[in-house]
Amino acid sequence: MKNKFQKNVLVLALLTVLPFIANAEQDNNVVSGEFLIRFSLNATAADKDRVLKRVNGQEVEKIRDKNKKNDKSENDVSLILHNRSDLTPEQAKQKLESDPAVEGVEENQIFHHEVVANDPGLAANYNLWGMYGLTSVPRNDFGSRAADAWSLNKTDCSNVYVGIIDEGIYYTHEDLALNAGKNPKEIAGNGKDDDGNGFIDDVYGWDFAGKNNTVFDGIDDDHGTHVAGTIGAVGNNAKGVAGVCWKVKILNAKFLTNTGGTLANAIKAVDYFTNLKKAGVNIVATNNSWGGGSYSQLLADAIERANQAGILFVAAAGNAANDNDTTPSYPASYLNENVISVAAIDSVGNLASFSNYGKNSVDLAAPGVSILSTVPVKSRGKVVSGYAYYNGTSMATPHVTGAVALYASIYKAQTGVNPTVNQIKAAILTNAITTNSIAGKTNTGARLNVGTF
Repeated sequence: MKNKFQKNVLVLALLTVLPFIANAEQDNNVVSGEFLIRFSLNATAADKDRVLKRVNGQEVEKIRDKNKKNDKSENDVSLILHNRSDLTPEQAKQKLESDPAVEGVEENQIFHHEVVANDPGLAANYNLWGMYGLTSVPRNDFGSRAADAWSLNKTDCSNVYVGIIDEGIYYTHEDLALNAGKNPKEIAGNGKDDDGNGFIDDVYGWDFAGKNNTVFDGIDDDHGTHVAGTIGAVGNNAKGVAGVCWKVKILNAKFLTNTGGTLANAIKAVDYFTNLKKAGVNIVATNNSWGGGSYSQLLADAIERANQAGILFVAAAGNAANDNDTTPSYPASYLNENVISVAAIDSVGNLASFSNYGKNSVDLAAPGVSILSTVPVKSRGKVVSGYAYYNGTSMATPHVTGAVALYASIYKAQTGVNPTVNQIKAAILTNAITTNSIAGKTNTGARLNVGTF
């Protein structure tokens, strides 16, 4: 098997159902020699140089730099590569941690893919059972009941933005193009950082893996595109599928490729949307259909910055059929108040066989089996619009993210103000429908219900 893992690449799971089988080289759970260092608030340049010299290290990049555009109360965080061959990773970590200018050190973790498609392409008998409800034809009692909301003309989420942290998005797809959000303060194609956020021409978002503004790089960006379609494929256009929101503004922070993405880039992707929100872009939630690895305080801190900015962090519970109460799955298991952790159910209301669960650590379930959505496909050598069925908590999560956007947009339209993170989360959880198969499996024992918004 060809080794897909390149140097400095941290692989995060795309949470679809069948496991990726790693070869021996892929079993390592950290990127060799790389550490994320959080410096103390008063650390000087001389302090940082001293820290690097402890391990003959070099700074690869700054993750957070308080001397630039970030809050000056925030610690600097750097990604470094140590070059002391005489030190084990643990010894190098201890040397770094022992310096008074260092508050914390984390190794750059590796997470593994779990991605596969089911029935790729637009099948003749396709359906959107995950959107169905009591008023839809055909009816499905275990769908999200988005169709019930649609029947009451609750389809328009265009007054809010949703951020997708994932692979890239095929934003020119026939069923997504009208809902491809644009950074309102960025002028396309002028080669300038118009909004001063550090990213040039980030009109549709930013590719942290490729370090450019090209968020779609080809058919390998299928997972992010599939997620986008469930949130916001254009409705009532006689094409393909419909998302929970027929109109919405979707932005993309790409940090995953088909071989994965780094912890450092995950942190930057979360902060990217937080900083856009602080600059006035009405981002209500990010969709996070990825996970794995162990606890990272730095990632938890980034999620908390999003929380303080008023952004929900909707996360896939995982696909290992594990109890997250005893075996946490991150980022879904972080305890930040803005996290909504999502399990998967099938079309007859059973907890999906692959889905993680947790009476205390998972919030609710949503449709995640045989979910049809948008993907890029190749035809005659060109990338064109396509559709495919995927399975996973990755697919359940965007149903909830779409619901967050719909509730937030309805609330704003009715009151003239944006709801808080706590108000939106409470609405999602209190409107959920108690379901026997997930009793004791989530803290609500319930499944997503959009129909009563």
